Amino acid sequence: MRLRTIAPAAALLLGGCLASKQDVFLLQNQLTTMQRAATRADSARGAQITEVLAQIVQANDSVRGLSARLAKLQSTVATDNYEMGRQILQIQELSGQSQRRLQELRASLEERSQLATAPVPLPAPGDTSRPAPVPGGPGPAQLFQSSLDQLRRGSARVARGGFEELLRNYPNSEDAPEAMIYIAETYASERNQVAADSVYGLVVQRYPQSPKAATALYKHALSLRAAGRTAAARAAFDRVVRNYPRSDEATLAREQLRTTGR
Repeated sequence: MRLRTIAPAAALLLGGCLASKQDVFLLQNQLTTMQRAATRADSARGAQITEVLAQIVQANDSVRGLSARLAKLQSTVATDNYEMGRQILQIQELSGQSQRRLQELRASLEERSQLATAPVPLPAPGDTSRPAPVPGGPGPAQLFQSSLDQLRRGSARVARGGFEELLRNYPNSEDAPEAMIYIAETYASERNQVAADSVYGLVVQRYPQSPKAATALYKHALSLRAAGRTAAARAAFDRVVRNYPRSDEATLAREQLRTTGR
């Protein structure tokens, strides 16, 4: 565009120096105007470039800020999940301690009741010693407590026999579901996981409304996961969440579903 504007004037000057001073002045004005316009355009483009660069820097800062907040959020969620799981385990442990204490009290009450109602044998003629009461067979709480004591001592087979006696004599006892879980654990301690899983399944089948059914199903799912049967383990964890949504095991199962691969 500059060449087109300058060409006529240059031709006029070269053509014999016929241009007047006024023509030269006009040419100078045109050149000055063009230079100013070019300077303004360059300045505007520079300002636009500066603004775009500032926007890019601001966007990068925003992305870095979002990334930092996301990383912090992920860390917080992971910490919260860990803390929640730890608290649930603590609650279960405290609950287990309370249940064991109640079990001991029930066993003691059963024993006292049996002693109080047992027939007192008549002394033999001339025998001045005090007769001892003859108690009847142990009740479910006594069987459960004595079997649990054997299990704690490491006598898995003896403990299993006691729990099995409880199930034979008192199949509808409130201790029956938990007794079956301990039977499964005795098998697991002997590395007989097939038998253990079978008993866990019986707990769910026979006592589906018992809180121990959720425990048995969750333990079964953990066993499947340990055996590398990931799909079956996820299905079992899902059953815990679906069938026993308000149980502590359901909370733990949800976490297992989040971390166990598909």
